[in-house]
Amino acid sequence: MKTLAEASGVVARPPAEVFEAVRRRVTGGGYPMRTEVDAERGFLAVQGGWWYRGEYRVTADPGGARVEHRVVNVATWGRWGVPPANRFFFGFRARTSAAFARMLEELATSE
Repeated sequence: MKTLAEASGVVARPPAEVFEAVRRRVTGGGYPMRTEVDAERGFLAVQGGWWYRGEYRVTADPGGARVEHRVVNVATWGRWGVPPANRFFFGFRARTSAAFARMLEELATSE
């Protein structure tokens, strides 16, 4: 597995609340994804397509809950093609970071 993008930040809410909100958000889409959830460890992963795996960790932080996100290439065939393909989508890491920052803002203000 190779990490293609990473982002992290803190949400000023209790970790259990944030974890549940992240779980609802990333597993509620219209895409067929396999999910792995370990609420005790604050770990959640969604995997779909031939290469995509998104991993989230939610842990306690003095400011509330630290949320970490990684996008991982898990392709078992054609693995070499994922990084070059993502380079063609100029700004993949920047877009991933921006989307993650928006998610943190929404998690901080959602009920």
